[in-house]
Amino acid sequence: MVAYEEADVVVIGSGMGGLAAARTIAQFGGKRVLVLEQHYTLGGMTHEFSRAGRYQFGTGLHYISANAGPFLEFMTDGRVQLSPLPDDYDVLHFPGFDFAVPATKERFRARLAERFPAEADAIDGFFRTTRRAMSGLAARNVLSSFPAGVRKMGSPVVERLFPSTYRSLKDQVSRSVRDPRLRAVLTARWGLYGTPPASSAFGYHAAVPLTFFMEGTAHPVGGPKELSRIILEILERYGVLLRPRQRVNEIVVERGKVTGVDVEDTATGRRYRVRTNTVVSAAGVRNTYALIGRSRELADLPGEPSAVMLFLGMDRSPAAFGIRGENHWFMPDLDDHDGFHRPPGEGTLYVSFASLNNPAARFHTVEVLELVDPGVVGQWRGIPEEERPESYHKLKDDLTRRLIARLEERWPGFREAIAFAELATPLSFETYQHSVLGSFYGLAATPQRLRSPRAGCRTPVKGLFVAGQDAWGSGVVGALAGGLMAANAVLRPRQLGTMWRAVRSGGTLPDPATPWHGYLRVAAIETLTPTVRRIRLEALDTGAMPFSFTAGQYLKADLPVAVEPIERSYSICSGPGENGFAEIAVKHEPDGLGSTFLHRELAVGQALRVSGPHGEFTCDPAHDLTAGTLLLIAGGVGITPLMSVLAAAADAGHTGRIVLLASFRTEDEVAFRPEIEALRDRLPGLQVSIFVTARKGRIGVDVLRAYIEDVYRVHLCGPASMMQDLIGHLTELRVPRAAIHTEAFVSGRSKETRREKAHAIALAAAAAGVTEFTVGMAGGAPSFTCHPGQSVLDAANAAGVPLPQSCGEGACGTCRVRVLSGAYETDTRGMFSGDELAAGWRLACQTLPTEDLMIIP
Repeated sequence: MVAYEEADVVVIGSGMGGLAAARTIAQFGGKRVLVLEQHYTLGGMTHEFSRAGRYQFGTGLHYISANAGPFLEFMTDGRVQLSPLPDDYDVLHFPGFDFAVPATKERFRARLAERFPAEADAIDGFFRTTRRAMSGLAARNVLSSFPAGVRKMGSPVVERLFPSTYRSLKDQVSRSVRDPRLRAVLTARWGLYGTPPASSAFGYHAAVPLTFFMEGTAHPVGGPKELSRIILEILERYGVLLRPRQRVNEIVVERGKVTGVDVEDTATGRRYRVRTNTVVSAAGVRNTYALIGRSRELADLPGEPSAVMLFLGMDRSPAAFGIRGENHWFMPDLDDHDGFHRPPGEGTLYVSFASLNNPAARFHTVEVLELVDPGVVGQWRGIPEEERPESYHKLKDDLTRRLIARLEERWPGFREAIAFAELATPLSFETYQHSVLGSFYGLAATPQRLRSPRAGCRTPVKGLFVAGQDAWGSGVVGALAGGLMAANAVLRPRQLGTMWRAVRSGGTLPDPATPWHGYLRVAAIETLTPTVRRIRLEALDTGAMPFSFTAGQYLKADLPVAVEPIERSYSICSGPGENGFAEIAVKHEPDGLGSTFLHRELAVGQALRVSGPHGEFTCDPAHDLTAGTLLLIAGGVGITPLMSVLAAAADAGHTGRIVLLASFRTEDEVAFRPEIEALRDRLPGLQVSIFVTARKGRIGVDVLRAYIEDVYRVHLCGPASMMQDLIGHLTELRVPRAAIHTEAFVSGRSKETRREKAHAIALAAAAAGVTEFTVGMAGGAPSFTCHPGQSVLDAANAAGVPLPQSCGEGACGTCRVRVLSGAYETDTRGMFSGDELAAGWRLACQTLPTEDLMIIP
């Protein structure tokens, strides 16, 4: 029996085109959008994969314009961060000479005129024609989003107005350029859109290498996957439902209209139909027409090339060979116009060095691409990967050796630096990209495509639209533009105005109350003690920091200690008045994955993905200049957030009494000694007592008694056992509990341990037939349900029950609740005294019920 679901709009494919269509239709059309992706990973050709536990490889995005442009700015809400390639970003190697392509069209034109002075007039004319051809392509593509009648009347007009757009690249260049070397330079880099000069329409060449890339190029910081990570996060905000591992078997058409899609969940084998009257296919024109049984209508379109791609992991930086991060193109001859007349491995090669252009990369990688006829692997097509014969593997091995030999010829010693090599063939792209015959760039960029009514975002079926590369042009940004064209065809006129205004403005501004997410550069690393390092983080452009913070807050950092990063939290020790950087101090724990990486492997210049600021362990001394005594108590590296509080007090001109009690196990472990001495000169009311516990013992009740007179606020940070004792001592000395603010160290395994506990609780409940627990609220507040394995805080949030909260991970102590009855698993940390624990005080974010609970917030 077939199950049925409903959606306003179904998007097939989660590449940039599909995601762009999904966002705009959901955001500006108010539609319920379902995205179906056949791959196990969302994001299309921004997908990355890892090998050997260390190397990260991109699959389709190698570089983009240095100016992200309004489309990408819109899709990422301005959050995309780019690292520029060298100014000479494409180096072309021809037999007998090289040519480096510089950023900006003006400098490119000047360099061409310098190298080919006899062709100066032809060069000027060529660039004038380029502008015209680019305009023609844009006009043709926008026209393709209009209804059939408008397209039929307008298409001949566009071709008459912009004839160069429709000529072949070879033809257009030959009309004015005589020097064969200049022709070779101008027609090179056709690999950016995949169709050789003899076949490609000049409009595509004008658009991609000669316009889009001419203002300089860049690589996404964090890798291509960073784009899809940001975009997918935004889509969830607009309620877009995203499902990987979903194979669409048919687009259901009745009486010329879309009525649904038939889908198979390849993870479970479940088959179902989604009823809808609007489908946007980002799976390519050929796949789309196959899904409606009309592939024959594309017979007039020439076939597309595929590619072989060699992924190399290096045991040393490519910079050792004089490479700075620029791309290298190897052309076998000056007249490579048909592209595929040579055996695989001997044609035009494109070589990129993503790890040199991504400051967040931990290990060095190289990607080598050659466009090929998909027929080179035709004899093995249809054979499952694990059953392909030795002849297929021999082809891959031979190709790998041939490609590496060409790199070795250019850079002697390169072969010995290779630690890992893997070759992808057209069959690989066919499998993972689900493209027809492994097509790398979608439909061939030919004049036939420009003239075809089938090559665009409109189809003959009402309610069926095409997004992605086939709706605009090649590459990730071309696919994104194709998604916007599909939305342009789906949305109503009044919605379109709002959409295009938002696109031009660059997306939605972030909520100032939301923590910032992005990459910061490591500007300096300093050893404070044998076990503590101070790390300075600054903006990638070395300008002002992208966020401000309050003294006492912390940052979360994603640390690349394995294939998947781990998240760790570190308090900020610099003052909030400094807007050029933020500093954290990290103690090395012998078994700590995060601290070991930060102490042994982190280097100046590397970028870390960071979010922040977080936390409610805050203090603004500027608001309490004469309120009484501010008591700061630290244990070990727990002094870190308190240094920020002291810096803030000094910047505010605080003259009142501040007491710092800091304990360390040994004299060598005393951190920030010079900084504390400097702060004494700026804070006349500062009293400091350093306790070396190996000599003096811990801070006890008698020590505290001397400092609590007139205390209005206490900030306490350190190991859990120390904090538990001190909370008890302060309570005994009648310091109001509301005046005591605490922050605990977050164990590196805290989340993992909580997940393990949650999993065990869920399994035990399932075995007992229990599906939910009830959490009652004393005092008449409504109760709420909690699924086995869910924390009290998560359950309350899901039920819309307000509980105080901040970090969600047990560091800040904000989500205090008192458990009156019921059993649970928890982590008490150092947020409570012994008496408070005995009274049932717990952290809601750490408490996992194992039966019904009764609590008091």
